[in-house]
Amino acid sequence: MVSGGASAWQWIDLENPSEAELLAVAAEFGLHRTSVVDSLQPEHLPKYEAIGATAFMITRVFDSGADREADTIQELTNKVGIFYAEGYIITIHRGSSLLIQDIQEKYVATGLVNSTSELLLKLVKAIFKTYESPAHKLAEELDFYEAKTFLNQKMPPLIKGLYHLKRKATVCRRVLRLSEVVIDSMGQAGFQATAVQDLRDLYIHLQTQLEEVNEGTNNLINTYLSLSSQKTNEVMRVLTLFSAFFLPLTFIAGIYGMNFEFMPELRKTYGYPGALLAMGVVALAIYLWFRKKNWL
Repeated sequence: MVSGGASAWQWIDLENPSEAELLAVAAEFGLHRTSVVDSLQPEHLPKYEAIGATAFMITRVFDSGADREADTIQELTNKVGIFYAEGYIITIHRGSSLLIQDIQEKYVATGLVNSTSELLLKLVKAIFKTYESPAHKLAEELDFYEAKTFLNQKMPPLIKGLYHLKRKATVCRRVLRLSEVVIDSMGQAGFQATAVQDLRDLYIHLQTQLEEVNEGTNNLINTYLSLSSQKTNEVMRVLTLFSAFFLPLTFIAGIYGMNFEFMPELRKTYGYPGALLAMGVVALAIYLWFRKKNWL
């Protein structure tokens, strides 16, 4: 618990509280039971509720330690529930939070925040900022996949990586879009206009960056599939050309490979060279015809 001293406000941070502990705090501050139950459920999406003089919001912090192949909201983000009133802020989260520690050391311990409204603005901004580094890394990954797609002669198997890239960008965009209600509600609640506008600018910047990654990934997937199809068509074209050359030659060889007793050409002195010559003439004729059609 952190106290605001002369300004008479409190910040109570609950890390992985039991239901009994949370209900005790709820009873002390008169928190709505439904909101308390919501704060215990880890899968809840961002929202904002005003219940009397208390505001309750659910936010989601990007988890920098998430697995590389994580691509769902629950895997990529951690929930932080916040109860806010003029005299107190209660934050609820599962597991330790570097973000909470950083806010406490940087702003509360140094006396840079003097009210719960200032603290809430710092908290919400810090939560949004957790998406800055992931958005930048996703853009770098997109550049990497573009280089792999266009600069490699061989087509590496990139679809799985592109899928996870697209999923991460989509998840981050969805969480931020749902979190916009927090900014809107804070603006309507009379928070400092410049600070709320700063939050909105950060939100727009992140959404724009993630949207560019999402669109770029979609375009790259389509391009990759087109290039893969083109490579397949080139292989089929080469195989078809080989078949066109060898089919008539195989036909000639098949005729003279039959073991009938009465085949005059087999007994002639120049029968074998004649068959080879016929094969050569047919192959040359096919080659010249393909060149005329610009197929070679």
